[in-house]
Amino acid sequence: MSQCRRPGCAGTYEDMGGGEFYCDTCGLAPVVPSAGPPGSGSGQESGEGMLASPPTGVAAGGRGGDSSSARSGSGASSRSSSRSSRSSTSRRSVSGRLSRSLSGTSASRSVSVRSSGASSGASGRNRLGAGLVSVPDVPRPDPRSAVMANPEVPERKRFCSRSDCGAPVGRSRGDRKGRTEGFCTKCGHPYSFVPKLGAGDIVHGQYEVMGCLAHGGLGWVYLAVDRAVSDRWVVLKGLLDTGDQDAMAAAISERRFLAEIEHSNIVRIYNFVEHLDQRTGSLDGYIVMEYVGGKSLKEIANERRGATGRRDPLPVEQACAYGIEALEALGHLHSRNLLYCDFKVDNAIQQQDQLKLIDMGAVRRMDDDESAIYGTVGYQAPEVAEVGPSVASDLYTVARTLAVLTFDFQGYTNVFADSLPDPGHIEVFQRYESFYRLLVRATDPDPARRFASAAEMAEQLTGVLREVVALQTGRPRPALSTLFGPELRVADTQLFAELTGDVSLLGGRAVPAGRRARRAAAPVGGPGLPAAVPAQSTGPGPAGVPQGYAVAGAPGQGFGGSSGASPLGGGVYGAAGAGSPGSGTIGGDPTRSGPYGGAHAGAGARPGALTAPGAPPLPGGGAGAPHPATQAAVPAPVTVPGAVAPPGAAPGVGPGGVPALSPCLAPLRTAPTALALPVPRVDPDDPNAGFLAGLLASAPAELVAALQAAPADSVERRLRELRARLEMGEQAVAAEALRTLELQHPDDWRVVWYRGVASLATGDNENAALSFDAVYDAFPGEAAPKLALAVCAEVLGQLDNAAEYYRLVWATDPSYVSAAFGLARVQLAAGDRPGAVRTLESVPEASIHYTAARVAAVRARLRRRAAREELIDDLTAAAAQVEALEHFGLDAVRREQLATEVLGTALDWVLSGGHGARPAQTALLGSQLDERGLRFGLERSYRVLARLAQRGEERIDLVERANRFRPRTWV
Repeated sequence: MSQCRRPGCAGTYEDMGGGEFYCDTCGLAPVVPSAGPPGSGSGQESGEGMLASPPTGVAAGGRGGDSSSARSGSGASSRSSSRSSRSSTSRRSVSGRLSRSLSGTSASRSVSVRSSGASSGASGRNRLGAGLVSVPDVPRPDPRSAVMANPEVPERKRFCSRSDCGAPVGRSRGDRKGRTEGFCTKCGHPYSFVPKLGAGDIVHGQYEVMGCLAHGGLGWVYLAVDRAVSDRWVVLKGLLDTGDQDAMAAAISERRFLAEIEHSNIVRIYNFVEHLDQRTGSLDGYIVMEYVGGKSLKEIANERRGATGRRDPLPVEQACAYGIEALEALGHLHSRNLLYCDFKVDNAIQQQDQLKLIDMGAVRRMDDDESAIYGTVGYQAPEVAEVGPSVASDLYTVARTLAVLTFDFQGYTNVFADSLPDPGHIEVFQRYESFYRLLVRATDPDPARRFASAAEMAEQLTGVLREVVALQTGRPRPALSTLFGPELRVADTQLFAELTGDVSLLGGRAVPAGRRARRAAAPVGGPGLPAAVPAQSTGPGPAGVPQGYAVAGAPGQGFGGSSGASPLGGGVYGAAGAGSPGSGTIGGDPTRSGPYGGAHAGAGARPGALTAPGAPPLPGGGAGAPHPATQAAVPAPVTVPGAVAPPGAAPGVGPGGVPALSPCLAPLRTAPTALALPVPRVDPDDPNAGFLAGLLASAPAELVAALQAAPADSVERRLRELRARLEMGEQAVAAEALRTLELQHPDDWRVVWYRGVASLATGDNENAALSFDAVYDAFPGEAAPKLALAVCAEVLGQLDNAAEYYRLVWATDPSYVSAAFGLARVQLAAGDRPGAVRTLESVPEASIHYTAARVAAVRARLRRRAAREELIDDLTAAAAQVEALEHFGLDAVRREQLATEVLGTALDWVLSGGHGARPAQTALLGSQLDERGLRFGLERSYRVLARLAQRGEERIDLVERANRFRPRTWV
């Protein structure tokens, strides 16, 4: 052993192992190293997943000073520096699963969005939970119960308070306990973790100390009673070390401006006082603040335990409620040109039904370039050490806190100190994609690509909360969007192609050949029921096909014997028309192409198409009946990309082995659907905002002419004209205008949105998906981008993704009725008939599309049903809906058309044996549930339709149909 070299110290150095020597009196090492200290190494959680508290440290000196990072450690500092140097040029690619699934696209092209600024419109939030979720109250406890019986700082939390050191101090050495007072072994700075105030001490002649409450990053916190003001409870916050100039400056800074802050979510600062320490003779400063009784977010999180004893993360809706309240408080600070800098689970307390920010020691002015910057590893943004704090870095800390609360975030202070884990490994991210996207944007490496303000982030977080609560409760939580207008229209309410054959495959009788048969061979228009009169048959057809029909299959013969466009159409669910076989286009129109190819391609007949032998040839070279029956007894399965089928099922078979219904669905008209998507609201700061609000022109051509009188050229004026050009079909002009906007405003989210609309309208579906995905990344709480992504997923053949996005929108906001029709269409394509019916029947009566949804639900129950199925429940429900729709404005023509479909399906069911029939069920739409009664019902409906027909040929055809289905009588 050797004598300590520190002047005035009589101690000796002791070998502590590993080549380290420390004085047994002053605690100093023989040589003070010049290198910076290692990282804190405190870890973020205990072995049971409990949240621990990395200490608040000095992240950096002022931007004008020369202090280096202390608590973060040299490794963290270099990592932050490299991240922040990249952030200025980073362009985050879209993060959605839909876009990631586009092979080779997302890797080669990145789309980013920069929001325009603060959210417009008034906030609808007024209390914890925003009126959407009930957060358990935390009762205000007796303040005396919060006093620590044995105030002591754990050794793992003891660090040198000098801003350019931050080394561990006061640690155990062998059997010797760590010192609570002494000198730092690295820099020689004195430290003390002993409370300077005790119970009964009177501070400033006014505040009687009750004891210690906690020890924070800037010193001990004491409970006291204000004897001068109604004996109110207050908190005295002392400094970590009166010799630390940074800590003293922080306290003085609080005294200057924090007492002026008044907000319900921020602790009140009452006073700043000084007290003479009788033991040391030093004059110590204390901040006097409001006492907030309750529990910190760390305590609330740690109290939740699972069956194994590990911490159970907070429900995401409860964490979102806390985040919204915290953002309200931060927004108030930002409005006063202040930054909080150190938001984390320790610094927010829930008291009853309110959340309050405490520990204002790290608050600083936005224009402060001199004072030290305080923060906490794992919460602080990576660029702070280099460029200083900002509004974006404050929002970063909120997102990190939400992540820590909602899942077992292992490694958030080291491995994931400035990143998020892969969403595939985190259950809450997989369940709530919008929540994940919100965290991704708020923690973007580039501060400029985070949310522009606390109000904007709070608005989007509230939208995410609405979605989460709606999914959990099954009750919609709609809200008026501040970014998008309402849905303009529903482009595709008719899910099924027009029924072009007989409503009953087994019940129709042949008509004698002659003039009427030749007339029936020609296509007849009318209210959706063209003629389909097969020629006289000379013998029985194939199994399941009645007399009078033959199965087509000759090369070169199209569906229904025509090589032209299919009556079912093309597109996503339809057949190929004049385009190439299997192309899935309609007459070569790429905007109506889809993933299913040409189920009924023009180059060849559909296997099983029904034709009448001896029928005259049709235009186009085909022969046979022009309107083949679409009610095949057992429809052939079709391949549905992306559909979820039961294990071992054949391609195209949906849940329960039900064949997918893609061939009989009406084609999705992508261009009208794209233009029916919600329109972004006009930016109120645009110079033409008032002018655009006063435009009354409705026709696109009139609107283009009116826009020429705009007082100035602006983004909003050009976007309005772009949309008008798209509606007029002037694709080339619109494309050129869009390219100009993209060059001048590449990150404007409205431009990116219209890129998606234009791409979808012109058939560039992958580019549309990337654009809408970027908008979803930017605004995860909005319904419009999810609706647009659902359409993109549907036309790309990703039915599982389409169903998920449609479901998210419809479950949250029933005003987007197109989401219900889209979800039902996708469910039918995947073979989920019961799910489609439930979706359509969930459209509320208040919707103008209620009748269309119920009509579609009736057809969803019955189209392509095998006659040997147990249909009685669906027949009864369909008949009841048809009768009920008379009171909701269903016109007589559509009512009788639906009646013929119901009665025709029932007739086939009865002729096939009536499987699952119930004796109590005796009537259907006023007709007896037997062959004779159903035939009379069909005759009656066709004669009503004939009376309502507008043209003579149509009337004659409907009368002939009535005669074909009526029962045989002597009269």
